[in-house]
Amino acid sequence: MLKRVLSMVVVLAMVFSIVGCGKQETPAPTPGTPTETPEEPGTTTPAGEDDYLVWNMGVDPQTWDPTLNSAADGGHIIQNLFEGLTRETKDGIEPAAAETWDITNEGKTYTFHLRDGMKWSDGQPLTAKDFEYAWKRACDPATASEYSFIVTNYLVNGDAYFKGEASRDDVGVKALDDKTLEVNLNFPVPYFLSLTSFYTYAPVRQDIVEAKSEGWEKDPATCISNGAFKLTEYKIGDHITMVKNENYWDADRVKLAGIKGLMIVEGSTALSGYKNGEIQVLDSIVNDRIPELQKEDPNFKITPHIGTYYVNFNNDDPVFKDVRVRKAFSLAIDRKVFVEQVTKGGETPATGFIPSGMQYSDGSDIRPLDDNDLPAPEYGIDPGKALVDEAKALLAEAGYPNGEGLPKVTFLYNTNENNKKIAEALQGMWKQNLGVSVELLNQDWDVFQDERRAGNYIIARGGWLGDYGDPMTMLDLFASNSGNNDPQWRYREEPIVAPHDKTLNPEQEEFEKALNESRLTTGKDRDAALKKAEDVLMNNHVIAPIYYYTFTNIVDEGKVEGVELTMTNKWDFKNAELIK
Repeated sequence: MLKRVLSMVVVLAMVFSIVGCGKQETPAPTPGTPTETPEEPGTTTPAGEDDYLVWNMGVDPQTWDPTLNSAADGGHIIQNLFEGLTRETKDGIEPAAAETWDITNEGKTYTFHLRDGMKWSDGQPLTAKDFEYAWKRACDPATASEYSFIVTNYLVNGDAYFKGEASRDDVGVKALDDKTLEVNLNFPVPYFLSLTSFYTYAPVRQDIVEAKSEGWEKDPATCISNGAFKLTEYKIGDHITMVKNENYWDADRVKLAGIKGLMIVEGSTALSGYKNGEIQVLDSIVNDRIPELQKEDPNFKITPHIGTYYVNFNNDDPVFKDVRVRKAFSLAIDRKVFVEQVTKGGETPATGFIPSGMQYSDGSDIRPLDDNDLPAPEYGIDPGKALVDEAKALLAEAGYPNGEGLPKVTFLYNTNENNKKIAEALQGMWKQNLGVSVELLNQDWDVFQDERRAGNYIIARGGWLGDYGDPMTMLDLFASNSGNNDPQWRYREEPIVAPHDKTLNPEQEEFEKALNESRLTTGKDRDAALKKAEDVLMNNHVIAPIYYYTFTNIVDEGKVEGVELTMTNKWDFKNAELIK
């Protein structure tokens, strides 16, 4: 059943040219206006907030600056604070700040027409120039946006400006007047209206950002936004408060007075808060509680999620630069046992990086599932079992029979109950199936992100959720110019996005060429290029996919209605209403 639902989700995504999401798992704080001594997370509700929806965010996001965010948790906040030219909903893409648009020049020029009387949350006019500034800010190398590639790859001269080969004025986005934005693309992009709903394309105010470049979004005094809600309070590690934005163009449809987002990392504590009636919305359910909730709680849902949980191998590490070692560690993972006994959330064992549900141009599933909801074996990976003999042989061939002589191996993960269980399961499989002792190291999310991005690890957990309804949303993660290329797999130096990465991986060039070919072709030719790119990635075992995501969540439908998940599973509270 899950397989069929997931396929329907992606069909809708393609029809509407949609979808969106990002790096999975969550961040922590940057300077704003925090209290010096935060209260215990989630223990009280401030006076006057009795009518607010209470949502457990899980952790304290590293940022919710639309240009800088690259994580799912920050994406939830941005979905409610900011709004792009288009807006992702549960049903598809709808007009947002832009009321209409024209597409000309064989699909390479978009002219967006903004609504009348658009305002920021402080009442100042919102104009096309705000979008021009935000998009060019994403292309600016000085901004150091991890998601710069999602803009520079498409806008005329976006990449050239990023590399210092063109001026800011040359970038293919321009406000023709206060209500008209002209966008020129390098090539037709069938999912471009989906991209304009993604947070990197959201507007930000130049005067605000340039006056306080770091942490402006965490300070209620400077977090000037244009979405359904606005920020009124932020306490580090404790909570945020958002209230209805009276200057939002569609404010009449917003029924909630406000939202309190709690930062309770411990899933069991959050679940207790829900059972005690203190929390109405939460996700990241503790794995061990899922069977119980499935049986007893109609508010518990397992939602299809287009994304992949995987293991990052540092491809520049002296040991793991050997593809035989990487493959051995991948084949030693029993993916079926993993989803049945560890995660327990209806996940699908993974054999490639692109998840089941993503489609080729003819509508066929890139990775179809059999009657047992398993993909076919691919890239030497069997979804139903670990291939122990092959894994051992590969490790011995690399010079480490039964793990002998292998230098110390650490597995890095961010602090979270579910991530800990997954890390311990991997540790056990690698010990049993390879004879390798792996040390586990956990870090807070913000530190973990920085360390993984900088390549300061040997093996690290990873998760990626689709940002739009096209396979490119998965594959361009590993492009050389992607700041999210955590395996450090690059054939050329990228001094702007990865100044630390001086060790080159020549085999990645073939992947890069296939990606570029997919951007310039259509139909079956494009399908073939996308397949070739994934083949290069997976045949080199750059990462080890473990399972395809589901989204476990609870909405207390006895206390709140109208809470929605967008097609890429971002919480959308615009239409939510407390039940009195």
